[in-house]
Amino acid sequence: MSTDSISDRFVATRQRFLAICQPLELEDYGLQAAEFASPPKWHLAHTTWFFETFLLKPFVPGYQSLESLYEVLFNSYYNGIGNQHPRGQRGLLSRPSLQDVFAYREHVDHAMLSLLATVDDREDRQEAEELIARTVLGIEHERQHQELFFTDIKFSLGANPLYPRYVAGDVNAQIPTAPVSWTAFDGGLIEIGYEGSDFCFDNELPRHRTYIESFELANRLVTNGEYQAFIDDGGYERPELWLADGWATVQREKWGGPLHWLDSGGQQLEFTLMGLQQRAAAIPVAHVSGYEADAYARWAGVRLPTEAEWEHVAAMSYGLDRNQATSQDSARAALCHPEAAAGEDLQQLYGACWQWTQTAYSPYPGFAPSAGAIGEYNGKFMSNQWVLRGGSCVTPPSQARPTYRNFFYPQDRWQFSGIRLAR
Repeated sequence: MSTDSISDRFVATRQRFLAICQPLELEDYGLQAAEFASPPKWHLAHTTWFFETFLLKPFVPGYQSLESLYEVLFNSYYNGIGNQHPRGQRGLLSRPSLQDVFAYREHVDHAMLSLLATVDDREDRQEAEELIARTVLGIEHERQHQELFFTDIKFSLGANPLYPRYVAGDVNAQIPTAPVSWTAFDGGLIEIGYEGSDFCFDNELPRHRTYIESFELANRLVTNGEYQAFIDDGGYERPELWLADGWATVQREKWGGPLHWLDSGGQQLEFTLMGLQQRAAAIPVAHVSGYEADAYARWAGVRLPTEAEWEHVAAMSYGLDRNQATSQDSARAALCHPEAAAGEDLQQLYGACWQWTQTAYSPYPGFAPSAGAIGEYNGKFMSNQWVLRGGSCVTPPSQARPTYRNFFYPQDRWQFSGIRLAR
């Protein structure tokens, strides 16, 4: 990959973040309705901090930050770097102002482009390769935070009784639902994990062999209408359907349906990034936890797929789905909502909802994190979380690949997380 192409990707990624913030009101930039949902202003600054911390400070002699305390304010979880501002108090940071954050981004962008311009002339090729690798990681990191921007602002706007919208639009609620169909796959010894020369995250490595039994996978995701049937059948009131921790969570949180569902005045509504909408029966159910996904699968008499099963299937049809995800990126970014499936072929691997698997998030055999603080990126979270696969309506297309391992705690549901069934 040429230095020019990396510089172009850097600029395009940084500009895209500013573009997706355009619909916000000034007051929206500081919204934080829960500890797990960071304000847009913090995301804009943290992604900048990443480039400053892992590239500019180690590779640019005499580099000067605009503010030394940004190292603490915008450090997310890197203990090897130093202290962090409490996560639940990010919304209290009225200063630096939004204009200060924009100035911080501009300062770092200018320094990064100057740094990248030195790569080809560096005598130490190992250092040059490390500089490029970290830049690409920073670009992909920013794309992850662009996805988090959508999920976090949706959660924070959804906490407002006015249910303000991020963008104008309407969900097509008149789409018919085709019956679910099943595709059979043979078992055997397979290989999973990333293989290739393009970018991947360290938790996608190393490629290794694993055994799967023969199985069947549903051709599409579970819909709102199908999930409503689970609710109507007392799904949230039947402890036999739930894992023990899931049942305890349901009782404690008083869950009675997915996040962002609202029944009001005899209408079944759903809060979207386009405001309150009539709940469309054919749209994939979104914002369900791993516990809810597992309970629904038990109620349906089937199960969630393993991550190895999901990847094995996705690798067979990867090209078609990724091309579709890439070509539809601008449309999906404007819609910000999962679309219904159409047909009986295997669909919605990408571009609708993340799909919970039954697999615990743990290291692959032979996994080794990078040295230093940057090694904290993925490895230290390999405990008590579940793997999700695919990608959602707000996932950057560059991260829609069969080997991408997303991970969240099974009680989390503010992401565009949905359900695909296996048996």
